[in-house]
Amino acid sequence: MMPVFLYYKAVFLCTLGPFVFFNVQKTKYLQMLTTLMRWLAFSIMIVYAARKLIHDGPQGHPPAASLSGVPGLFGACVYSFMCHHSLPALVSPIADKTRLSRFLALDYVLIAAFYLLLALTGAFAFQHLDDLYTLDFGPRANGDCGTGAAWPVMAMEYFLALFPVFTLSTSFPIIAITLRNNLKSLFLTEGCHYHWCIRKMVFPLLAVIPPVLIATTTENLEILVRVTGSYAGASIQYIIPALLVYYARQKTLQVIGMGVKNEFASPFHSCGWVWFVILWAIACSILVTVNFVQRLIV
Repeated sequence: MMPVFLYYKAVFLCTLGPFVFFNVQKTKYLQMLTTLMRWLAFSIMIVYAARKLIHDGPQGHPPAASLSGVPGLFGACVYSFMCHHSLPALVSPIADKTRLSRFLALDYVLIAAFYLLLALTGAFAFQHLDDLYTLDFGPRANGDCGTGAAWPVMAMEYFLALFPVFTLSTSFPIIAITLRNNLKSLFLTEGCHYHWCIRKMVFPLLAVIPPVLIATTTENLEILVRVTGSYAGASIQYIIPALLVYYARQKTLQVIGMGVKNEFASPFHSCGWVWFVILWAIACSILVTVNFVQRLIV
């Protein structure tokens, strides 16, 4: 008999997969709904964990430091770069960029404070944490599978348990369409004529099938976070931007010359920072690889 989770994946694929064959426009309200749901979920988790911590006392006793958790930490940190996606939208409308560094610093301080508040309350409020943090607030985690809990509490628990499904359902079509268009730009030559099957069928399937196959082969979120965050994530977040910055600076020197001073230049304009980022990504990838090998040997 086919496992139950495969049925759910089949339903997810049949429901959201066809969107990749079309274009999604005017996503303003969809993004607003996703943002509202995320803020609501994060606020509930922080308040719930803080209340549990105050009422029951510390239940978790995490170690002060653990080298075995560094690969997982690195993968999770790579995923946290999602907050950078909003920076272009924050920077572009600002006409007076003289205080831009101060605004961005406050933005990053707010993001860091939010992450720390969410992580620390959960680390000490719960004796054991699931790889998917929202499951610690679900009905099974709190023993409310049947009855006995007030309906607002039950609604909150089911909302948090289904929160990853909600966010993934809203973002998956947009991300898949973006990936499809990027693959077309990468492999198809502009101005050339290609068969409609290649344009309309092959590239949409290339954007949908690989993630579905990965989700079918494993349910271990820790491994997924470590692999995608440590290897693909390191390339996307560190190596590719560092190379783009390096070659963009070389191109800029050719266009405007050496003597021009940029008042809004980054404090990290030295090439040493570019090489530091690349070496950091390589070192972290080596660390993750060594940890994987040790786990396989054990």
